[in-house]
Amino acid sequence: MASSSPYPSTIMTCQQNSGHHHHLPILSVPTTTTTTVPAAVFIRRTPPPITASSLHHSHSQHQETTSDKILRTHNAKSTSLLFLTDKISPNAYEYDEILKLLELSMARKRTPQFPGSIYVQSPADVDVNSSLPAIKEVFDEENDDDIEVIMRALEIRREVTLEIFKEAMRKGKFGITYSTNLASKLFPEFIDCVMIQAASMKQLPEFANSSFNFRAKAYLETSNVIPLIRWLKHNGLSYPQIGKLICNSRGNIESIRSSAEWLKSIHVSGRFIGVALLRAGRNILERNIEELDEIVWYLEKNGVRREWMGYVVSRCPELLSFSMEELKNRTNFYFDMGMNENDFGTMVFDFPKVLGFYSFEEMNQKVAYLKEFGLGNEDVGRLLAFRPQLMGCSIEERWKPLVKYLYYLGVSRDGMRRILTIKPMVFCFDLESNIVQKVQFFRDIGVQEKGIASMLVKFPSLLTYSLYKKIRPVVIFLLTKAGVSQTDIGKVIGMGPELLGCSISKKLEPNVKYFLSLGIDIKTLGQMIADFPMLLRYNIDVLRPKYRYLRRTMVRPLNDLIEFPRFFSYSLEERIIPRHKILVENRVNFKLRYMLSSTDVEFHQRVKAAVQKRQRFESGISNNIESDSRTDDPYEDEIEDEFSTLGD
Repeated sequence: MASSSPYPSTIMTCQQNSGHHHHLPILSVPTTTTTTVPAAVFIRRTPPPITASSLHHSHSQHQETTSDKILRTHNAKSTSLLFLTDKISPNAYEYDEILKLLELSMARKRTPQFPGSIYVQSPADVDVNSSLPAIKEVFDEENDDDIEVIMRALEIRREVTLEIFKEAMRKGKFGITYSTNLASKLFPEFIDCVMIQAASMKQLPEFANSSFNFRAKAYLETSNVIPLIRWLKHNGLSYPQIGKLICNSRGNIESIRSSAEWLKSIHVSGRFIGVALLRAGRNILERNIEELDEIVWYLEKNGVRREWMGYVVSRCPELLSFSMEELKNRTNFYFDMGMNENDFGTMVFDFPKVLGFYSFEEMNQKVAYLKEFGLGNEDVGRLLAFRPQLMGCSIEERWKPLVKYLYYLGVSRDGMRRILTIKPMVFCFDLESNIVQKVQFFRDIGVQEKGIASMLVKFPSLLTYSLYKKIRPVVIFLLTKAGVSQTDIGKVIGMGPELLGCSISKKLEPNVKYFLSLGIDIKTLGQMIADFPMLLRYNIDVLRPKYRYLRRTMVRPLNDLIEFPRFFSYSLEERIIPRHKILVENRVNFKLRYMLSSTDVEFHQRVKAAVQKRQRFESGISNNIESDSRTDDPYEDEIEDEFSTLGD
């Protein structure tokens, strides 16, 4: 093959054990000068096999020129086919050859070299004499395919930059898996930023003759991104969160650090700093410290204490992304409902999302829905100040299904308003997993349908208790330890749902032991509880003086207490003692039921009738004659069997 190159073609072959001949290219290197060989010579198609005659001719020709050229081979197992072509013009390069040249030129590491190596140096290695042509020599300004080549070059440089970042992570003592995962989240936003910064650094005098790899490493080192990643990881951020935060910075890594320092100044704890920066969005990284201080000052002015600010910002970082106009509009939304600064401050502290998480449209819709229960504007304001979590509930998913279910149970609109005002958290619970299960449990133990509705209206807190940790254990205690029968348990719970809120160890069990210590057997106690379920809710310190007065001063038998356990529900100083004195002064005696349950007017009428009855008895007038002549008295039958047991 004819060639204008100063070096003739040389062909060498090596016969293997199988007897076949293999032809591989090798490079003949001159002893005196370095010749620039295009990259195309390494990827051109292998020429057709050469016959033995031509091989012999070539071999003899090679012997004739050994004084001028030295043929370099690797070992006996490899045969090489040397291509020496003319210096090809840049326009003659094929597309695949150009891509190969790009890959070599943008290699992250220097091409490995060792004694006897026939590989050429990469053009990216500026400190060696590369045998490859410069990249700009292979592009044709008139060729439209160069755009595709440039895009491929951009992809290759991205990959190189990505590997440089991974290497910097590994030098920073990060594991290979963590470095790879984090790099995947930073690609391509932050990787492109590093690539652009490294390219722009070439304009600086100190980096004018530096390779791209060196400049990329220098930028990563000066930006301190690796220490920042370690600090964010130490504060509990996952690698997806770290990747998103760094991408949000748009290359301004220092903005993350300065924003974090500001968050520390308002007492945001370390584990919430990264989360706050992430949830506040790019806006916080683009705002200056003066704007952030103005937001904090405005909240503090309207009732949010300075020591609460870290907690509030940690739970609702979206506040830092608002403009002052929007923040003022949101604040006035609540002040227009009658809130004062104290109510507003405590509301924001209890539930920071109430101010900065929901849209104005959603906030107005929820307030309008609450007003449908008959609440006024100020009533809604007080309700939200007391339970701001209502603003976090969905109307369609929470409120409407609950209202429909309560209406099905028989709860009226006024009852729903009472539930909402007394225990608004009921409107925040999941219907199926919470309320429905409890209602079904009440049905299973025998509470009537009408009784369930009255229970919920009477004691809305019932729905906030855990079914398995609170309600069921109390029911089991009443059945097994308090003597309540299976037939009466539904009546007990229906009449006294407040029992379900009592502590077994601190309230119910001590009361049961006290009544048993009075000589009341457990079965009788169960009947007393069925008659008056609230019996177990009173403190023993309140029960003891009443019982002592009943037994020692009133000299009443224990059976009177068993017949009327509501005796303990009346005030000793205001009702029991005054009425007992009246009975003693008039020398009459009533059962506890008639003595205490009637109003003052009814009680005095009973006393008057009993005194007249006693006087007629003492005068000796015949009862038969008296009974014929007396007028109908509603209290005569009540004292018929009592006037003989007069008080002293």
